[in-house]
Amino acid sequence: MRGPTERPRRATEADDGDDGDNGDDEDLVSRGHFESVAERDALRGDGGLRSDAPAGPGRGGSRTGRALPVAVPAAIALALGLWGIGRHDSMWRDESVTYQVAHRSLGDIWGLLHHIDAVHGLYYLLMHTVFGVWDGGLTALRLPSVAATVLAAAAVGAIGARLAGPRTGTLAGLVFALLPITQMYAQEGRSYALVTAGVTWATYFFVRATDTPRPRWWTAYALTLGLACWLHEFAALALVAHGVTLWWSKAPRPVWRSWGIAAACVTAGVAPLAVVSAGQAQAQLGWLGRPSLGMWLQFLAVAVVGALLCRLLVRAGSAEAGAGALTRLALPLLVAPTGLLMLVSLVKPWYVDRYVLYTMAGLALPAGAALSRLITSRRLWAGLSIAAAVAVLVPWSLLVRSPESRKDDVVAIAHAVQRTAHPGDGVLFMPSRRREWLLSYPRVYDRLDDLALAESPTASRTLQGTELPTAGIRRHILAADRVIALMDPQGQPLDPFPQEEVKRQLLKRHFEECDRVQERGAQIVVYAKPGAC
Repeated sequence: MRGPTERPRRATEADDGDDGDNGDDEDLVSRGHFESVAERDALRGDGGLRSDAPAGPGRGGSRTGRALPVAVPAAIALALGLWGIGRHDSMWRDESVTYQVAHRSLGDIWGLLHHIDAVHGLYYLLMHTVFGVWDGGLTALRLPSVAATVLAAAAVGAIGARLAGPRTGTLAGLVFALLPITQMYAQEGRSYALVTAGVTWATYFFVRATDTPRPRWWTAYALTLGLACWLHEFAALALVAHGVTLWWSKAPRPVWRSWGIAAACVTAGVAPLAVVSAGQAQAQLGWLGRPSLGMWLQFLAVAVVGALLCRLLVRAGSAEAGAGALTRLALPLLVAPTGLLMLVSLVKPWYVDRYVLYTMAGLALPAGAALSRLITSRRLWAGLSIAAAVAVLVPWSLLVRSPESRKDDVVAIAHAVQRTAHPGDGVLFMPSRRREWLLSYPRVYDRLDDLALAESPTASRTLQGTELPTAGIRRHILAADRVIALMDPQGQPLDPFPQEEVKRQLLKRHFEECDRVQERGAQIVVYAKPGAC
């Protein structure tokens, strides 16, 4: 194994595709990648991203050794993703948006994106294709997220192996796959797992590009991160993390120049989406508030854990263990995107933790390295730690596969309405955005008379349709004999809009409550004219 100041050996064809050491230092300088050998050496050893770790993917070693850090986390992520993928036949309202939008025509989806949800446009088109090939219900809804989580776990393993050896890579990938938040969004019919896969593989290409300054790695980096940004534009915050990594690593000017070009391409590529999304921000994110104290404490707790793990690795590790290189990559990825988004959200409330789900790779990498070191030095403690982790993770793993892990359950709500409502009953959604609870179940929704609806979601090119003015709502409610009201649970804040106020007032003054059914995240209340219950 080389020391941190020794020159790399010259690659041979027997390296099986290793680009990390192709050619000697003078040859790379002559090709214009670096202005001097010293600049190339700046990213070698513990002073930069390049680590003289044991053989990992693309770094020599046996085929099995190269495959394990990618294959083992991917296999575990696949098994966890398929385990209980139906979530006891439940679906929450955000997934319902995906389901009902993906089942619209391409023209209707395109019309919707001009009004709202442009940030999810590419994902909706992907899901439209998935359902066009196989309309497999909840399984088809979630399989793309499972596949993306498999790819993300493999990428974390590949990064860890590249920086700190195959065992660290394998364990880091496993930690990532086992994190409860990873398991949760692996079975979520939304784009966040796909964004995470894009960012983690872009980060792997970033490591390769700084290690082996060749255009193809920077091209792969820009294309992959650009794709992730089109799945959700907040993936662009990974650029900030990568920039901090280069600064911390004292990267030479040619690397900065190459990264700057790639970052500019990503930024320019996502700019049209960002412009359109900015115009939709109020309608899209108007429900968000500024980060609460609890959110800040949660962020600080995760950041402190990551920082402590990195600190322990650097103090106990060596250049050969890749602790410094791994720390300089992982800690900015863990902290920078979330921290920056939360700071922005003090002015423009845009923060939700799932928007930066990919930062969990920055926690998994030092955790995997710490486990690797613990296994090497203290097997008993390692065994106890693994047993404790299993004891904690099993209940969480069961929870995220239950309906109780989400805010509501659209399936249960639709079934409750089907049992409760009579054909032709009036229905009110309070607030109007709760129309989403029935839109994925047209056989239930179409039996009812939507008393407040002005235009359907498809006709209005919106997610949940548009509602009548207060006078129209009043007229329709007073003409109804029986009304099914779908409401938020008791104790939730009431929308102050005039249409919502008139619904509440008329039901209270002119109807009596006949029945109330509580479901996860909702209540279905049956109203009738006095004496007609």
